[in-house]
Amino acid sequence: MLDDVRNYYGNILKTSADLQTNACCTGAAMPPAIREILNLLAPEVVQRYYGCGLVVPALLDGLRVLDLGCGAGRDVYLLSRLVGEHGSVVGVDMTREQLDVAESYTDEHARRFGYRQSNVTFIEGELEELDELGLEPGSFDLIVSNCVINLCRDKARVLQHAYALLKEGGELYFSDVYADRRVPAEVAQHPVLYSECLGGALYWNDLIGIARHAGFVDPRLVEDSRITVNNDTLTQLLGGLRFFSATYRLFKLQALEAACEDYGLAVIYKGDIAGHPVVFDLDKQHRFEKGRVVPVCGNTWRMLGETRLSPHFDFIGDMGTHYGIFEGCGTALPFDTSAAGGVSGPGCC
Repeated sequence: MLDDVRNYYGNILKTSADLQTNACCTGAAMPPAIREILNLLAPEVVQRYYGCGLVVPALLDGLRVLDLGCGAGRDVYLLSRLVGEHGSVVGVDMTREQLDVAESYTDEHARRFGYRQSNVTFIEGELEELDELGLEPGSFDLIVSNCVINLCRDKARVLQHAYALLKEGGELYFSDVYADRRVPAEVAQHPVLYSECLGGALYWNDLIGIARHAGFVDPRLVEDSRITVNNDTLTQLLGGLRFFSATYRLFKLQALEAACEDYGLAVIYKGDIAGHPVVFDLDKQHRFEKGRVVPVCGNTWRMLGETRLSPHFDFIGDMGTHYGIFEGCGTALPFDTSAAGGVSGPGCC
């Protein structure tokens, strides 16, 4: 199957117009600042983009970034501009033809950005074998990936390697394709559906388990959109399967809790993150308005307080007292608390 994927992306696809589904198309509206950078990139690099999301979190200046499955380098060069000359970006991909395109524009993009020298590096290799590519453990502030992990047979191994490569407080911020149920064999083994990111898609709830096993205890969904298949034959084969493009952020923080717990904590967003003067969204369920006191669970407190986001928030309280489950994250006490109709007395069966 890997050879099929290499051939598909190396020889069959020439531009994103050759795709048969919209799985590898970014549905989110492009922020003007990002669009301006894309206009600086070489057209061939942009045309060979097959991502399904926007893997550009806030506060990138000076970071060391790793792009898993970088292809022809569109996201690498986009991030190169955003991390600045004092940051760096490493791109890994297994398709030689894609890397040849990426590497051919290294010096040109450095000139376009006004850098004295390029701050990007490309490495040929498979994502399941990241530990064999000479990358130093604990050396990256941020790891991104754009619609590629679904193409990997051993997704758990990829996430385990990513966790090992991140610094404490770093994050894996990635977009990928997910299914609303486990994908049956006839879909998983279909060469076109696999190469176009549907056949290898994880059931979304399996991602949660894999991420937690790798050490990313509290995965956070950032955004999502429905995927359509513009091919009647493929649609018939898929049956009732539904697919979604989704972006998750996974923080490497020791001892995060499996559930959102209440410690009476709150934060206030200062409004000073570039591009987010009024509101900052940590994820799909956590929005912070400038100047507003927002109660948060212990995990969210640590995601804001023990990462690069910390200088942009004021923090109220401490984790000295536990008040039970934090209902603001969609969790609640599972037991019926109403007195009416309840069973009184101990041990009734």
